[in-house]
Amino acid sequence: MQLNTPVNFEIPRQACDCHTHIYADPVRFPMSPERVYTPEVAEPEQMSALHRKLGMERVVIVHPNTHGTDNSVTLYGMEARGANARGVALIGGRTSDRDIESLTRAGMRGARLNLRLRHTEERDAARGREQFQTLAARVRQHHWHIQIFTTLPVIAGIRDLVEESPVPVVFDHFGGLEATLALEQAGFADLVELVASGKAYVKLSAAYRCSTQAPDYADMAPFARALIHANRDRVLWGSDWPHPTGVTPPGRRPTEVTPMHRIDDGRLLNQLAIWEPGAEVRQRILVDNPARLYGFAVDE
Repeated sequence: MQLNTPVNFEIPRQACDCHTHIYADPVRFPMSPERVYTPEVAEPEQMSALHRKLGMERVVIVHPNTHGTDNSVTLYGMEARGANARGVALIGGRTSDRDIESLTRAGMRGARLNLRLRHTEERDAARGREQFQTLAARVRQHHWHIQIFTTLPVIAGIRDLVEESPVPVVFDHFGGLEATLALEQAGFADLVELVASGKAYVKLSAAYRCSTQAPDYADMAPFARALIHANRDRVLWGSDWPHPTGVTPPGRRPTEVTPMHRIDDGRLLNQLAIWEPGAEVRQRILVDNPARLYGFAVDE
């Protein structure tokens, strides 16, 4: 949760950080007893302070699994940012249509589907297909999208469903690719083709989750460029602030606090100008595409 490097390119007005989380006071916002890790506290004021330095006026707050389907902590973060915030919720079988309508009024615009949990069966494309179809049927009438946290093999396994999806689909964190496996790795071509056809968005977010070359993630450049080249109108950028690990280290309990990744957010954002030197394309990635997907007002 730091910014040591100044941003070295011009950030357009109404730029949006499309992937963040809020982990507020756990006394006020209790975490799920079934969580697999416990993050450090990360309050809306901290995120806003960072975004002022980064030049990010708008934000999308993604509800974390640590709080289950109780979206209160994310709604709290969204309220702190007002009209400049949108959210992605986590819903379950007990979430009613009336609940989704209420979330929509509060600024939620999508539901997150996690196909990369601790159990190996969660990675299975067959189970992913079932969960995707169920969720798409739930959110269609509310004009939401589905955001998927997964791996490239699962993307390949649900590609036909995404192509036929009645709602927009977003893959976060580069689709879960592994930079060490190069452009030819199984499933990356499927992701590129879904983006190229306009059937899916992809978030250039959390490069450090896919890369082995911190702190500049040079091994991610070919992937970022391939996705931008495929369709500049289906690419988003996100910081993944406050950079949760998502796991509990071996030998510790899930109820023990696990520190965040220590990421220099200015240096992280500066990679976007390396991946895409063109200001007009960065305008689309940072402003136009988020406005379209999340329903922000268009700057006249």
